[in-house]
Amino acid sequence: AHAHAGMTPPPAGVMMAHTPAQGKVMTMYSRMWMHMEGLQSGTDEVSAETVVTTVPNRFFAPGHAPTVRMVPTKMNGSMQMFGAMYGITDSISAFVAGTYLEREMEMLTFRGMMGTERLATGTTKTEGYGDMRVGGAFKLLQGPGYTVTGVAALSIPTGSIEEQVTMLSPMGMRMTMRANYGMQLGTGTYDAHIGLTYMGGSGPLGWGAGYRGQIGLEEENENGWSSGDRHALTGWLSYAITSALSGSARLEASTQGEVEGMDPLIRGPALHANPDFYGGQQIDAFLGVNAKFAVPGYVMGRIGVEAGTPLYQDLNGVQLERDWSLQMTSSFQF
Repeated sequence: AHAHAGMTPPPAGVMMAHTPAQGKVMTMYSRMWMHMEGLQSGTDEVSAETVVTTVPNRFFAPGHAPTVRMVPTKMNGSMQMFGAMYGITDSISAFVAGTYLEREMEMLTFRGMMGTERLATGTTKTEGYGDMRVGGAFKLLQGPGYTVTGVAALSIPTGSIEEQVTMLSPMGMRMTMRANYGMQLGTGTYDAHIGLTYMGGSGPLGWGAGYRGQIGLEEENENGWSSGDRHALTGWLSYAITSALSGSARLEASTQGEVEGMDPLIRGPALHANPDFYGGQQIDAFLGVNAKFAVPGYVMGRIGVEAGTPLYQDLNGVQLERDWSLQMTSSFQF
């Protein structure tokens, strides 16, 4: 137990690297904020004017704009996750987690069927409960100064995929329509979430590596589409400043597929109505701080904060570029 207690905790963005002891309950709460701003095509920054004069409208038909006419300029997202984990044995735990999402996108509409005259900017917003997760965490290996933990979970499609927003059309009319894929609150499909985390340490120094995957288990949801599968690899170093306080530096490389299929109600000359313009590859860097505390005989707790920014992004098609993210995680073990 002492070798484990001496290990610096994993960064806030690495979830479920710890399992509670048999008969113990661990509650978790985390909140993440994300900001996206500016447009990028592949690896290149592009202006809104370039996009509306060169990117084809996927839904072009006679009498409609040949190019995209509505582009996002920035987006803020926030996700809260709350969950509980129970130690069935010292190495097998069961958990359940729910999410609550808020998304706000600023949309810029250009006037008419062509040209670069800006009509107006408007804000669209969606919020509500997202998909739920149930699963298990398993301590697979433990030796002097290291542990290997696996996670296998199922996400249940409790998040809405029929959120509506009001947008300004290029003709100046306010239209209520189904929000784009990225503004919906769930995937609409049952998905597998799998993970493997290695954590090691010696003295005040800690290190770790992990894999996380989200894989759709259904071809499409009831509206005819499915979210792209996501895979991420991460590695980190941490350092215990005191017995209660540690800092961490982490790198993560991730890849996500585009949206497969199409919702017949998500269409029009808006950039994000195109299911091909989702996903891509990116590398992010994170810096974090963790604090541990205990009330002897009652509760062990930890609070972590981690801020990240992309070092590299290669996006599928044209999308908003990610700017920064911030995550706060807390857990209490009874």
